[in-house]
Amino acid sequence: MEVLQLLRLLLTTAMLGLSQTVNPFVAQQTPPDPCYDESGAPRRCIPEFVNAAFGKEVQASSTCGKPPTRHCDASDPRRAHPPAYLTDLNTASNMTCWRSETLHHSPQNVTLTLSLGKKFEVVYVSLQFCSPRPESTAILKSMDYGKTWVPYQYYSSQCRKIYGKPSKATVTKQNEQEALCTDGLTDLYPLTGGLIAFSTLDGRPSAQDFDSSPVLQDWVTATDIRVVFSRPHLFRDLGGRDAGEEEGGTGSTPYYYAVGELQVGGRCKCNGHAARCVKDKEQKLVCDCKHNTEGPECDRCKPFHYDRPWQRASAREANECLACNCNLHARRCRFNMELYKLSGRKSGGVCLNCRHNTAGRHCHYCKEGFYRDLSKAITDRKACKACDCHPVGAAGKTCNQTTGQCPCKDGVTGLTCNRCAKGYQQSRSPVAPCIKIPAINPTSLVTSTEAPADCDSYCKPAKGNYKINMKKYCKKDYVVQVNILEMETVANWAKFTINILSVYKCRDERVKRGDNFLWIHLKDLSCKCPKIQISKKYLVMGISENSTDRPGLMADKNSLVIQWRDAWTRRLRKLQRREKKGKCVKP
Repeated sequence: MEVLQLLRLLLTTAMLGLSQTVNPFVAQQTPPDPCYDESGAPRRCIPEFVNAAFGKEVQASSTCGKPPTRHCDASDPRRAHPPAYLTDLNTASNMTCWRSETLHHSPQNVTLTLSLGKKFEVVYVSLQFCSPRPESTAILKSMDYGKTWVPYQYYSSQCRKIYGKPSKATVTKQNEQEALCTDGLTDLYPLTGGLIAFSTLDGRPSAQDFDSSPVLQDWVTATDIRVVFSRPHLFRDLGGRDAGEEEGGTGSTPYYYAVGELQVGGRCKCNGHAARCVKDKEQKLVCDCKHNTEGPECDRCKPFHYDRPWQRASAREANECLACNCNLHARRCRFNMELYKLSGRKSGGVCLNCRHNTAGRHCHYCKEGFYRDLSKAITDRKACKACDCHPVGAAGKTCNQTTGQCPCKDGVTGLTCNRCAKGYQQSRSPVAPCIKIPAINPTSLVTSTEAPADCDSYCKPAKGNYKINMKKYCKKDYVVQVNILEMETVANWAKFTINILSVYKCRDERVKRGDNFLWIHLKDLSCKCPKIQISKKYLVMGISENSTDRPGLMADKNSLVIQWRDAWTRRLRKLQRREKKGKCVKP
């Protein structure tokens, strides 16, 4: 019995690549989460090694006691031998045994079927007998919950005759998933207490490098175990009768199968990504997955953790599933193997349905029609701003996704193409909104080389710091700030297209904000006072004159046209308020 106990201990603690080092005599101090080290880095973790058969139901194709016999009665606890005795708590002093019906014809098969409830990585299957060990036994496994079965191991004194297998075969890397047949452990003796113990990894060449052997990882995986007893030992007692003759025998062992304990040693299969198995809402056994994995065996990555392919954890590498890098702009992603290979096997995630006007594999740049706001982080919900290209000045609606610069038409400038470039002036054409300013100076249009005698008419004050007082303000019908856009000549007049920017005084219904005209006689322009320049701002103060052939404003001796100074804004607003209070004296 001491030899049996030692064998069990060795089978329980020796995992040959599946197990971590276990010392049963030292109390283990389990960290808060075995799947992560003290610094929080992921590491391989595996559930504890257990007898996966303990307490589970076994289906037996034959059980004595129905109908009752002298030795078996299912209704009498003292003479009952149900399959539940196979997986209950057995001790040397209390060995309960399952027993088949008495067999009257040979050969007769009896089957024991055990469902583990989920995938386990099985290290050994052992059976301790209360009867002589069968002459022929087959151990099978299923990986699909009993739908299909494959052989694990055969035991027989007639391997080739019963199972079509040689009694001695060598396992190589080419046949590591092949069931063998052995003629050991099939002899008659001992008559009780005999053991069959099958190790799934014993003699398999890749067992020492289990982490790198998908073949062996698959070989040890099982959801169900089936044991088929094909032939009992046939022998005769001293009186010449068969051992199967129950009544009146002379002490020989009855002709039946009896097993005291069925053990399946292994670990709940979690591929190195869980330290325990728990029951879900449906009371099914599942892995408590870590490392961003999920599934009954932690056999796939959790959603959004597809930056690299799922892999089983090993002693060297935890192979944690990594989240896709989408800069907080996507909730879904997919894995692309080509990109993964091109990145040196570092990143293969591709973000799906980028939000917040972003685009790209990582939602790392702005989509068409938007550009990066460099004042905000790429992870900000407002990291991308709309281009807002001017509908007339821009050649399209798509701007540079980095700088935000819109594609401008000829002669147009600005981030959104909203103004004319230097040397250009605004036109009224949507096709060419800005045209080049003629090289001819407006004053050069005057043919006379001599300045008129009345050149000091309205622009003489421009030579000094012109002061706008209440008296001068009140004498004028309008006081406006204008922007000179373009010029053309009509007869002896210079016709300037202007944009009235601000109106400080108005007694003329023609004076309104927006586009208008300003007329100056070409003779007066030759005085170069004021020096009218395109795209410059001017203060215009004048007297209203109604002229049907020259619509707009007219500058003459009673007018002031002076280049604008920003300091005048406050002064003019003050005069404007005083006028509203009735301070202007009528001329």
